[in-house]
Parts: sequence; structure tokens; C-alpha cells
Amino acid sequence: MIYDFGMPAPLARVVEMLASLPGVGPKTALRLGLNLLSRPAADTVALAEALARLHEQVGFCENCGCFAEQTVCHFCNDVRRDAQTVCLVEQPVDVLMMERGHGFRGHYHVLHGRLSPVDGLGPEQLNLAALDKRVASGLKELILATSATVDGEATAHYLARRFTSSGVKITRIARGVPEGGELEYLDEHTLSRALDQRVSWDATSI
Repeated sequence: MIYDFGMPAPLARVVEMLASLPGVGPKTALRLGLNLLSRPAADTVALAEALARLHEQVGFCENCGCFAEQTVCHFCNDVRRDAQTVCLVEQPVDVLMMERGHGFRGHYHVLHGRLSPVDGLGPEQLNLAALDKRVASGLKELILATSATVDGEATAHYLARRFTSSGVKITRIARGVPEGGELEYLDEHTLSRALDQRVSWDATSI
């Protein structure tokens, strides 16, 4: 146990569990634990019930692999979205980030990882069987939105080759200078990408 300076055992257990979460250090875990203890008991019970039911109520869409409360997620069930345009991402959380922009109205496909020989992750460990079926059904466009890491780029190249002869249009999300970014704070790889993927001035003006 990480806390042994007279803290009551039940509280120490809560703090220890909180500290096991990513991004939560011992001090933050202690503050959270004390905050929970200071709240009404009903609030703590509600939080415990929500956590207890999390795995029961949230799973993954059998079609795209995104978060889902049923067998199919609400993105796949939304008839207003373009089912012929699919944006491929590495993890379900990436879908949530994409949706924050409110600019994409197609469907998603989640790989649940990326190719990484060092970690023993090959094509067999990714959600590719379902993707093969979707591409074979006649997609119009497959947007590769994997990360800009070495493994992410390798995954994008692998998928582009995998579906080259399928007839689907394969595109890659642009990389470059972020909105509001200053050049002095950007790395050379990002600047190189921005130059390679430059667009006509008319296309950028409003």
C-alpha cells in the first residue's frame, strides 16, 4: 500500500485505486479521495454505481468498433450520416475527438490499435476483418486518420496498399500548422508536412 501514515484503510484503498489511473499522481489521488469523503454519501454511492455498471452498459459497436450501449453505435445507426464515407482511426476515443469538430458527417471504423512490431501488434490484432467487409460492400471513400507517429504512418501505408485494388478512394488527413500556431514552436517534420500539403490561396480564403 502506498499510504501508511495513519490513514484509515478504506480511504487508503480508494486513494491507491485512484493513483493507479493514468495521469493521476499520489498527491492528486489523495486530493480526490479526500474530496469524495467530504461529499454527501449519496454522491459517492452514485459514482460507485456508475463505475460498477460501466462495463455492463458500454461495449463496442459490432460494425465499426466504436463505443456503444447496444450492439451498434449511434453513429452507425444515424441515417443522416454518409455510410459510404468511412474515417478510420486507431482508438474509440479518437472518434470523440473527431466529433468535437462537427465537420465530419460520415461513418467511422476503429482499429483498436496500430501496427507495432516492437509491441507484437500485427494485422491480426487489429479490427481489420470488419473493415474488409465494409470495403467490399462498396465504400466511396476511406479516410486514413491514424496518428502521425512512425507506427501510425506505417499503419496508414499498410492499409493503403491493402485496399489499393478495391476501387475505394483512399485519402489521408492533412498534417501541418495548427490553427493559431506559431512557426517558431513547430518541429521540422510538421513544417515539412505543411509545405508538402500546401493548398491554393483561393482555397484557403473566405
